Amino acid sequence: MSTERMPNPAVLIPEAMEALMAVNQVIAGAGVDGKLLALTHLRASQINGCGSCVAGGVHQARQHGATADQVHAVVAWRETPWFSDEERAALALTEAVTRLADQPDPVPDQVWDVAAKHFDQTELAALLLNIAIANAFNRLNAPTRQQSGKW
Repeated sequence: MSTERMPNPAVLIPEAMEALMAVNQVIAGAGVDGKLLALTHLRASQINGCGSCVAGGVHQARQHGATADQVHAVVAWRETPWFSDEERAALALTEAVTRLADQPDPVPDQVWDVAAKHFDQTELAALLLNIAIANAFNRLNAPTRQQSGKW
């Protein structure tokens, strides 16, 4: 296991952490199920290899009612029966938004259209903000080697 390079940058600049947490609170109040938000955070964090965010995502998902099967299988959600169509749409959107550079059309119409069938524009906005915030935390924690369980 590697050692932490420095404290989380948002901790070193407390106003930044306050702003990030305020965005999280707004997202949580936008009407999207907390379990779904936690699962999308977890999936983005898995893709980005952010150990501390994966640990936090597992904890949040469990707090919001995700089953052990869901938490353990979110990395392979396509091949398991434990996710609803709505959760699958959100996870597909999460993967596309997190991997923007992996294909010529970063979020293909097929992925967007399926998500838009399950979520209205406000809910889509909340999901996109949640995915963006997860990626932001991943990009702060992974390069500074934040350790799981310290938050």
